[in-house]
Amino acid sequence: MTAPTPAPNRGAAAVHRDSGRLVPFRYRELGEHCLVTNDFGRYVLLTRNEFARLAEGRMGPGDLAWSKLQAAWFVAGDLDRNQVLAQTAERSRFLRSGPNLHILVVTLRCNHTCQYCHASRAPMHHTDTDMSIETAERSVDFAFQSPSPALTLEFQGGEPLANWPVVEHIIEYALQKNALARKSLMFSLVSNLTLMDDERLDYLIERRVQICTSLDGPPQIHDAVRKWSDGASHDTTVHWMARINQRYRDLGLDPHLYRVEALPTITRLALDAPEALLDHYVSVGCHSIFLRHLDPFGWAATTKARLGYTMPEFLEFYARAYHHVIALNRRGVDFVERTMALLVAKVIGNFEPNFLDLRSPCGAGIGQIAYNSDGRLFTCDEGRMVDRAGDDCFCLGDVATTAYRDAIAGPQVRAMVLASALDGQPHCATCAYKPWCGVCPVHNYCEQGSLHGRMADSSWCQKYMGLFDFLMQRLLVADDFERGVLQRWATPRRQEHFVQEAAAL
Repeated sequence: MTAPTPAPNRGAAAVHRDSGRLVPFRYRELGEHCLVTNDFGRYVLLTRNEFARLAEGRMGPGDLAWSKLQAAWFVAGDLDRNQVLAQTAERSRFLRSGPNLHILVVTLRCNHTCQYCHASRAPMHHTDTDMSIETAERSVDFAFQSPSPALTLEFQGGEPLANWPVVEHIIEYALQKNALARKSLMFSLVSNLTLMDDERLDYLIERRVQICTSLDGPPQIHDAVRKWSDGASHDTTVHWMARINQRYRDLGLDPHLYRVEALPTITRLALDAPEALLDHYVSVGCHSIFLRHLDPFGWAATTKARLGYTMPEFLEFYARAYHHVIALNRRGVDFVERTMALLVAKVIGNFEPNFLDLRSPCGAGIGQIAYNSDGRLFTCDEGRMVDRAGDDCFCLGDVATTAYRDAIAGPQVRAMVLASALDGQPHCATCAYKPWCGVCPVHNYCEQGSLHGRMADSSWCQKYMGLFDFLMQRLLVADDFERGVLQRWATPRRQEHFVQEAAAL
């Protein structure tokens, strides 16, 4: 019997010929090594020779590689069934809780005209796109029907500060409801910060609202793509970031854990200088960055020729950025790249961080719901973005007339679950990265015209295949310091300060 040769650019399923000894596994070639994974989310990295002996049935007790397989839950007879069941249940716990993220689009208006705007914003004078108080209360009522013990109400837009009275009203109304519901409740505000003032900041700090913003890099990059009607927005955004971070320090909170979460959208302008982007984040007090590829939603679909790039270009950019992040940590700068942190949480930490875009099935409808300013409900924020382009296929109804059960159990959510369950994706079902990966049906729909898509040709698949490959290659060559950094990133740290205490109301 000869050993099968793994295809260089695809995963493949395999089962040891003695099924009583090994659980089913998948494999993937990585240079001179082979990655072997199982459905429990465990893995081993074997040399080619070790993998050949495994495939040919020439490996068994007493072999050094066999002990690695035993430790990683590949040897069926040695499994602790209770432990396996407990971890499997924990990794899939999101299936039992219902939507926990509720995105409230309180207005479509925005004072920026970002060149890649995914949300297809409305001009500031279009006040008819503001959410009303009545719709806001109905939206909160709808969110509280979720059986999830934890709820996050996230304010988005447009620019949510443009409809400040409704933001305030939602917070107060939700706190009142939670006095009875007693859920673990959090608020999050996604803002460009240019409409922030001292009074609003005092309120947000007092109500423990987590604040997120966008920072696309140094002024020459940020101001070039994030156009502001009143001029250059970079300095204003950075000013308020510093003010907010100081308020957290004044409260005695850990500055490495509590700070404004700043997110860049990577455009071609930043592609050639990842080091400059990271150094700028450090210079303005950030301790993390979430490197995001430009998605095919909203205006980004029309500006792709000028701002876009190929996936290989992004992966090359990402590799340079990762190495610079590790170099910063070696110099004593505590800094996290959040995309890699999500991956190592799954691979090294053996837990599900519940990143809705990267789980099976995805979070559309069962992990999140988006509430448009007019009260219409969507499977996710990306589905709402598609609606802004004139296609309402991801709409679940509206808060005024649609029952919660009808929305959650309706055909749109069912279709999203089926399309994002990796066992139903032919390319994904045999992939070595299946235990940790996920797909976005909306991304498939926009890029390929199908919820299911063709993952072998998908830029989504290309991105995550490249990122997982990169992680595995780092695990093969990383020194103790780099491994220690990755282990810290894989350790969850909950921001308890932002959790509302119902008993205190």
